[in-house]
Amino acid sequence: MTWIAIADQNTRQFSAQGISGASRGVPDVAFESGTLMARGSLLLETRVSALEKPQLVLGLERGFEHGMRLALMALPGGGISLVHARGSEMLHGVLNHDSSALRTDILRITYSWDTDHNWARLAVERPDIARSFQVILRGTVPLLLSDVRELTLNPAASQMSPDVLFFAISDRIEPVGPMPGMTSTTPVATQHGLKAIGELQRGELVETLNGDAVPVLQVLRRTVPARGLFEPVRLRQPYFGLERDIVVAPGQRLVIGGSRVEYLFNSEHVLVPARHLINGSAALRERNHQLVTYTQVLLPDHEAIHAAGTFMESLNIGRIRRNTEILRSSLLGQFPRQHLPEHSIPAHPVLGSFEALILAEQRAA
Repeated sequence: MTWIAIADQNTRQFSAQGISGASRGVPDVAFESGTLMARGSLLLETRVSALEKPQLVLGLERGFEHGMRLALMALPGGGISLVHARGSEMLHGVLNHDSSALRTDILRITYSWDTDHNWARLAVERPDIARSFQVILRGTVPLLLSDVRELTLNPAASQMSPDVLFFAISDRIEPVGPMPGMTSTTPVATQHGLKAIGELQRGELVETLNGDAVPVLQVLRRTVPARGLFEPVRLRQPYFGLERDIVVAPGQRLVIGGSRVEYLFNSEHVLVPARHLINGSAALRERNHQLVTYTQVLLPDHEAIHAAGTFMESLNIGRIRRNTEILRSSLLGQFPRQHLPEHSIPAHPVLGSFEALILAEQRAA
């Protein structure tokens, strides 16, 4: 199973059997109010408040026989505080991330716990600069399924800051760090013709911008709530040379070149995050999904791969293998450290939203 709750400022959904089953019309399962979640994760995305005082991001209080409190606070100067208590048990953690964060930035916060191994983790990701911060906490105060239901469906007992884009709860330890950004049906050029990226296997050769055929080291997948910076983007043909519409993650970057690019940006190629291309024509938000599964290939170097007639960047993992704790918490933690490559900083400039929209308006094929 996976995600059991998703909520944003307009909609809230909880299903003890899992959101995907509920969306197919499968009746929800009954559960005892004391049913324990031995492991799980609470994930949310929020804008950074400009106020110079502590701000409650997400909270739940259950009095009487429950005696339960959960509070995630944003601290001035770039910090997150966690308090999770039940009865006489309390878990408290503070994580400092980056004091230079601006209000327009979005933080992704993940609180995970594992009662069997008696640890919890508070992590903050800065998707705009691809950085992760985390602290490991000893001891746990696990959530009950009834806590999740109250947090999600009972506004009288819970509080969610207006800055929060969404929160979601999973019954697994969710990874942090680099994540895939293409949907599984995206066609990728291989040595033997086009093949859906979701069908690629380790060792297959894919074509790159330089005309080389390079081996796939790993194929990574992750299912996430279709909200916030996970909300899918539909890139439409014939823009950017696309031969068909494809659906990607907002942070998936296209590699775009040509004379106009060189004239406008003084660079042979530029990287453009898909979310910056949303303008009602070249790219659209893909609405009405609860969950989405993204796929991406890990290559020996950070490359541009030929996908659906255009070029997309492969997974860039930087030098994550040098940070043992972050590596262990990421999707890459399942692979031997010595088998992972190191990727350099992207060689091409990354466009901002205004520059990307100018380019999108001029790039219809």
